[in-house]
Amino acid sequence: MTQDKSSPVPGEPRPVTRRKAIAAAAVGNIFEWYDFAIFILFAPYIASAFFPGDGEVAGLIKAFLAFGVGFIARPVGAVLLGYYGDRVGRKAALTLTFGLMALGTLVIGLAPAHDQIGAWAAVLILVGRLLQGLSAGGEIGGATAFLVEYAPPGRKGRYAAWLQASMAISNIVGALVALIIRFNLSEAEIAAWGWRIPFLFGLLIVPVGLWLRATLADTPEYLADQAARPERAPILPALKAHRPNIMRGVGLSVLSGVGAYALVIYMPVHLQTVLGFSSSEAFTAALLGNLVLAGMCFVSGSILDRLGGRRVLLLSAAALLVGTPTLMGAIQLFHSFPVLLICNILFCALFGLYAGGMPAALAGLFPTHIRSTAVSISYNIAITLFAGFAPAIVTWLSASGFGAQGPSLYVAAAALAALVAITTLPRSASHAG
Repeated sequence: MTQDKSSPVPGEPRPVTRRKAIAAAAVGNIFEWYDFAIFILFAPYIASAFFPGDGEVAGLIKAFLAFGVGFIARPVGAVLLGYYGDRVGRKAALTLTFGLMALGTLVIGLAPAHDQIGAWAAVLILVGRLLQGLSAGGEIGGATAFLVEYAPPGRKGRYAAWLQASMAISNIVGALVALIIRFNLSEAEIAAWGWRIPFLFGLLIVPVGLWLRATLADTPEYLADQAARPERAPILPALKAHRPNIMRGVGLSVLSGVGAYALVIYMPVHLQTVLGFSSSEAFTAALLGNLVLAGMCFVSGSILDRLGGRRVLLLSAAALLVGTPTLMGAIQLFHSFPVLLICNILFCALFGLYAGGMPAALAGLFPTHIRSTAVSISYNIAITLFAGFAPAIVTWLSASGFGAQGPSLYVAAAALAALVAITTLPRSASHAG
């Protein structure tokens, strides 16, 4: 790496470089979660445009299944792009994932509807989701490694917290865009073409993201590790040696993924379709909840830097196990907008306490030379198996007798899996610093 000439310590990045690194990692995560959020927020319109003729519920489930199909590509992206990040560099991998995400979004935003090209319309949606899934598979590992390896000592938790905080930021932007669309267009206009606007609007961030990622040097920790390894050892034996930690990483990631998709992103749809709240009430609650989520991610990262990951994650996972069904029951019982606001804020606070610290704990499970690949594989196994189809699963649960408690029961099950993994965390992951 070319040394930063104005750096106060030789070999150490300047604060402004570290801030740019945070922005470079966060912008891709924001773009990824924004695309996923608006797909779910506008899923009824996507269902009508691409899966008509099967009834409202069946069409919505098909739209969510199309959303979930993108997660089939995530393990492939995790292996290929994670390996690319460990071998070629974090920067190169992050630039590639950003471009793939942009291409997938463009395909979805411009795909002709079913009444124009028939069944091929659904095929194009699947292609767009597969491209997005391939990108997302490599994004989490590369971005986590990038943030943790650029962080100064004792601040890895706070730096890594930007990953889930950026998810909350993207949800806020998505909710605002949805509110603007709904307040300025009629239902007919949204159904005909208005649902495409949020996807195309998201592409405006692409030039900024590509510039940020292309102009940063690779992380000092990665470059130092590469310099110490003139002959690159095969990565597969190293991954096999860390199989127990990969399984722990899957357990940690289950709650992070299920909580994000079932409790945060899907919640506005659930509030409208199952609990009968208006779209403005649902989106307002989502907006305020995500503000709290973003703040709690940083609180969680800071606590993790001081106390270690085990305590933070154990407390927050247990709170989600008990608190999520309780809060959902309160919303159902009182069914008022003030109660909805309070409960949704508490949902997001509890989830933020877990999600903010999880990436640093996950990264701490693996050494530098396999971190991008191992984090990507751990996270994406969990996302593919349990979180990607969460909206479809929750919709099915709600329609099969569980009603309003569908999302909360799924989150509680994920919390149990996380608690098992947390109790076995080694000391290397308990402290991120």
